[in-house]
Amino acid sequence: MEQDVKVTRSRLLVVVALAAPMLIAAPAIAADAAAAQALAQQNKCFSCHSVEKDKGGPAWKAVAAKYKGNKDAVAILTKHLETGPKVKMGSMEVDHPIINAKSPADTKNLIEWLLSL
Repeated sequence: MEQDVKVTRSRLLVVVALAAPMLIAAPAIAADAAAAQALAQQNKCFSCHSVEKDKGGPAWKAVAAKYKGNKDAVAILTKHLETGPKVKMGSMEVDHPIINAKSPADTKNLIEWLLSL
């Protein structure tokens, strides 16, 4: 019986050792949803976007699905928000508004939240 406990402890230690880096890294990439939504509200993003449904712009869940697994997603969306490229709105092309954020970290938080949807 004691030997079974040692095997179980050994396995537990292996699991903990393998999982620890993921547990430590998780808070570093977790988005602050309230801050992200506040920034989106301040920038009137909800005028053209919603989380669930397409409005004038695509639903953010659709954007998240489009970029799922893309290691460059944050960089691509940061460039989109910071440069104001032409975007299609129905049959028209318009300049996407440039985000007004206090810091690049705020923009990144918004994007990470969006990608987490």
